[in-house]
This record gives sequence, structure tokens and C-alpha cells, in this order.
Amino acid sequence: MTTDITLGAVAYDPKVVTIWEGFKAWFATEGLSFDFVLYSTYERQVQGHFDGEFDVAWNSPLAWLQTRRIAEQRGRTASGFAMRDTDQDLTSVIVVREDGPRTLAELRGSVVGVGAPDSPQATLIPLLHLQENQVDPVADVELRVFDRLFGKHGDHVGGERDAARALLAGEVDAACMIDGNHLAFTAEGTLPSGTTRILAQTAKYDHCIFTALDGLDDWVLERFTALLLAQRYDDPVVRPLLELEGLKQWRPGRTEGFAQLDRAIDDLAFSGAQTVRDFIAEQAAR
Repeated sequence: MTTDITLGAVAYDPKVVTIWEGFKAWFATEGLSFDFVLYSTYERQVQGHFDGEFDVAWNSPLAWLQTRRIAEQRGRTASGFAMRDTDQDLTSVIVVREDGPRTLAELRGSVVGVGAPDSPQATLIPLLHLQENQVDPVADVELRVFDRLFGKHGDHVGGERDAARALLAGEVDAACMIDGNHLAFTAEGTLPSGTTRILAQTAKYDHCIFTALDGLDDWVLERFTALLLAQRYDDPVVRPLLELEGLKQWRPGRTEGFAQLDRAIDDLAFSGAQTVRDFIAEQAAR
């Protein structure tokens, strides 16, 4: 018996095509007729989900919250049903040069580099951390936004790497990034060992998540989820795809790890004076 299911995903990197074509072939061997639709931005993908252009979405954390809030406003239900092992218990860090500020309070009056305006890990969550520790990200510091590929929610590392390079060059006094990229930038030499240090680290949060809307056949969703969770890293066919997608194991989805970003949606500016909350309300009204 074959079952049809279509995924919506954002083409933040050329490897996305390789990943989902590989999964398409693998799912076919398991009796699942799988296809995918690629979008240039998460906002277009979220809209496509509500327009019925596909069945399930591979969402960034911001796109998940956009979907959940729009669904609530429309009297519908969104669920997060699966995620990578590497999507759980992440943190962002605020990095300074070795001779830089020693406390968050000392950042007042300085220049802070962030990633794309819609990046949860390199902008929204670390700026919320500043705000919740009495450093106003609008009034107390000057923000320098390294805006790469707006609409892709920081899935690429370009903005974070640019912020890191600016920190090393003395163009900014602090740079915000996800902890994994901080380790990668140190290992690759973008931030040579001993030249910088972590000034602050956020609380843990979760990242990308598969999302479904109500109305999808329960059996279809359960079959897709079961196959995902059954994929094994030691399977020589599956392993290259998992490595490209940056995981070793799919896990059941959980949504409690988005609380910080949820607060940031209501409290922080998005694309100029507009808040993330206002943006979602506009999307919901379409």
C-alpha cells in the first residue's frame, strides 16, 4: 500500500535538493509516496501550508511559531511532531574579544553585531537575553545587523560568520551566534582560539521542527512519523542523508523549547519598527 504525502521546505542551501531527493527515494522503498515543494522564504512556505500546497512543513522555530499563532487566530490547530536530535537543548552566545566587556552591563554604549533580523539564534533570542538582563537592545546599544538572506530565518551561517569577522576586526564590540557556530568558527579559525570569549549564554531552546495542520489524515501522518523515527544512523543508505541534514536520530517533536522565542515575538522589533507579532497578524489576515 502506498501513501501520498508532500513536504514543504525552504531552499536555504543547494544541498536541500539533494537531501529531499534522497529521502524521496528512501521513502519509496518503504511504500511511502513522498514529494516536496521548495520555497525561497519561510513566510511564503507558511502561507503555502495554509493554502494547502503541501501536507507537512519542515519549519524553522520562527516559522513554527508563525504557523501555530496563525492557526490559533483562524480557529485551527498546528502540531509539531518530529525534530532532529540536534534541534534540542541549544543555546546562543554573546561573544566579545578577550579584552572586551566583562559583564552585560558593560555592553551599554557599545556596538553589538547580530545575524539576519529574522534569525532566532543570532538575533531574536540573544537580544531577548539582553533585554531580560536590563540591557535595552534599542536604547542601550547600537545594533549592527548582518542581514544575509532575509526570509530564511538564519538557516545559513553567513550573517553569524560576518558578525564574528567584524568582532575580530574591531568593527563591533560583541557578536551574537548559536553555540554550535561559535565552536565551528573557533575550529575553522574565523575566531582564533584565545582571541575571544563568551560574555553571556542564553537558556536552552529548541530549533527546527516538522509541522502539520489539522485536516491531514491521521494514518498518513503516523506513517510518515514512524518512518522518520525508524531511520538509523548505521544504515549506509540513510546515513549520508542524515549527515547532510545534520542529525543522527529523529526524535518526537516537543514544543516547550520555544518559550524564549515566543517572548521575543511579542517584545522585539522585526524588520524596522514592526514587531514579529504584528507581522504574524498581517499574515493571518490574508
